[in-house]
Amino acid sequence: MSVNRGDVVLVDYPFTDRRGSKVRPALVVQADILNHHITDTILAAVSRSTHRASATQLFVDISTAEGSQTGLRQNSMIQCENLLTFDQRFIIAKIGDMPPALLRQIDACLKAELDLP
Repeated sequence: MSVNRGDVVLVDYPFTDRRGSKVRPALVVQADILNHHITDTILAAVSRSTHRASATQLFVDISTAEGSQTGLRQNSMIQCENLLTFDQRFIIAKIGDMPPALLRQIDACLKAELDLP
């Protein structure tokens, strides 16, 4: 499946201890030029756990117009500190899009995570 930056997708996300995995949403954060030239893409994890806010996370409120566009079913945190490279062939489905205003906030979270100016 070909993806674009800002797509909210479902993937079988592996546990960090490699003992299993769980189908969960993720956000494509890699640049489109790379998404269209290589089969791997970089994803940020999405979590239902919204109690640990930090500069590397973005809260998505699905009751807002922007939040509903993401396709997420619950209020969630985009975790820019939890990145994974994933082969696009194994993406299960696209469920929504990150609106431009939220994607700009994701850029700030990624900058904080990677300690970029």
